[in-house]
Amino acid sequence: MDTGVQSRAKHKSHVFGVLFFKRFLKLTGYMFPSWRSVQVLICFLLLILGLLEQVVIFYIGNIPSKYYKVFGDRDMRGFREKTIMAIILIIAEAFIKASTVYLASVLYIKWRGCINAKIHKLYFTDLVYYNINMAGKIDNPDQRITQDLDRMCDNFSQIFAPIIIAPFTIAYYLYKSVESTSYLGPVGVLSFFIVATVINKLLMSPVVQYVFRREKMEGNYRFKHMLLRANAESAAFYRSGEIEKFYTDQRLHKLLKTQHHLILRQYALNFSVNLFDYLGSILSYILLAFPIFHGDYDNKSPADFSSLISANSFVIMYLINCFTRLIDLSVKAAEVAGNAHRVGELIEELQRVRDKQGTLNYVRKNQPPNLPSSDQVELTDLNINSHVDQRAISVTELTYAPPKSSDILCKNLTFQLEAGVNILITGDSGCGKSSLLRVIAGLWPSQKGSVKFHETLNPSQILFLPQKPYFTDGTLKQQVIYPLKETDYGSVSLDDESINQYMEITGLQKLTERKLGLESYSSHDWYQELSPGEMQRLSFVRLFFHQPKFAVLDEATSQISIDLERVLYTKCQELGITLMSVGHRDTLRQYHQLELRLQGRGNWTMQPITDNVISV
Repeated sequence: MDTGVQSRAKHKSHVFGVLFFKRFLKLTGYMFPSWRSVQVLICFLLLILGLLEQVVIFYIGNIPSKYYKVFGDRDMRGFREKTIMAIILIIAEAFIKASTVYLASVLYIKWRGCINAKIHKLYFTDLVYYNINMAGKIDNPDQRITQDLDRMCDNFSQIFAPIIIAPFTIAYYLYKSVESTSYLGPVGVLSFFIVATVINKLLMSPVVQYVFRREKMEGNYRFKHMLLRANAESAAFYRSGEIEKFYTDQRLHKLLKTQHHLILRQYALNFSVNLFDYLGSILSYILLAFPIFHGDYDNKSPADFSSLISANSFVIMYLINCFTRLIDLSVKAAEVAGNAHRVGELIEELQRVRDKQGTLNYVRKNQPPNLPSSDQVELTDLNINSHVDQRAISVTELTYAPPKSSDILCKNLTFQLEAGVNILITGDSGCGKSSLLRVIAGLWPSQKGSVKFHETLNPSQILFLPQKPYFTDGTLKQQVIYPLKETDYGSVSLDDESINQYMEITGLQKLTERKLGLESYSSHDWYQELSPGEMQRLSFVRLFFHQPKFAVLDEATSQISIDLERVLYTKCQELGITLMSVGHRDTLRQYHQLELRLQGRGNWTMQPITDNVISV
């Protein structure tokens, strides 16, 4: 199937149809976690208010007929009574409307919180957030979580009560219209509504598709600006304003083109909605004309006739209004459907990735220990004591390549990371050094072989320092203890004095001097606050604080001077941290016992830090 056919088939699924109802039904399970939840109570109150509003509206709608009667009879006392009653009803209607809007807003917040909690639980499980962003099967997951979900909950909270109450209201006013015009009123109104519904359904499906596409284009356009903001300095060195403008304008053009297609579809839908709205306003008079010209009201006095016409026209007009309001809601329903498809699609992909990740983790955790093969480097051959019970990682017959690529980076790699034996991974740029760490950490799948962890991946056992340091928002202290938080330590107080000593060792004492110390020095963007060298040094403070048994460092000192590098690696040795380092500098060799050199084209060598090659 070619790309165009696949694209058309995909867009056909994003309509107001069976798939939408399946996805939306699943979302409602998250909106209402139990029958005793606050959301159920709010919905019940909304329904009560909605029904109460219909009663009040019925009496308000009959006010004109009452006035016609008292004016025709010149009844001053009746006029005062009707006026007081009208004011009371209007106050009640204002209270009901304000309360309805408030409860709908609270319901929207609750719904968004529940669905967001479910998505976050899936999104932040293990490495799902990494895989969902790197796989590219779902566009802009961040926008779907933040904006699309928000719009869906907001729009649905506004149409929820009217849709639920509509059948009760329509049934009541159908009964009242039968009293006014016999069968003619209900049949005429129902026929009118059926025709309007069929036409609007045909016009609504394209709107749903283009709402889906618009949200996708919005996310792409926003992401481009976010990317430039995050890398503004690098772009500025290239003086890349013109080329960035070109690519950003391209995304803007696609967004505006999609929006134009959307408003064309909405134009047809809005025309239909407004047409049937205004046709409905005269339909009541057309239906009343039949009993009037038939002579059914010829025996009424002028005052009674005016009052009767006003009351009956209100009944039929309001019945038509009930139907036309449902038609009006079709625009918001289309928005809900478009956003629900995007949110539902995201949840389906998150669950798929989580299940796949869970299967891979099960396999990794339940692999039998692999005994070294005949061509594996034995530590005893290197005159280094082997401590099988102190192994951290065993890599056996590992063959790996970049995802979706057949370009083998390394073939049949076998080695172990053991306590007290530091390993230096070297090789030319692009040979697969960082890729090896991704495979070991489970970020990339392997093509063959296995990786077995003998220690758990937590800060006290094995800690990774990636090539690009990661910092969250918060205080300086929170960056040091990351990926843990202060509450993880229970009643044990964090030793600020030790942290300050580590800051001094790494040459970062000036950070605590800038503000008021570890607790008060806070930032929402540490990447703007710190230089690349400061980021790497702060990563070592994090390493020293956690003092894991093993650490994996990916070019962790590339932005640090050789003198400071010596201090940091010496401190790791003092703290008893066994290292596996990726690096280019020859100065790193003195801190390691083994060198794993990746030679490209799948070849590798493992040798002690001497010139004698031990294994190929």
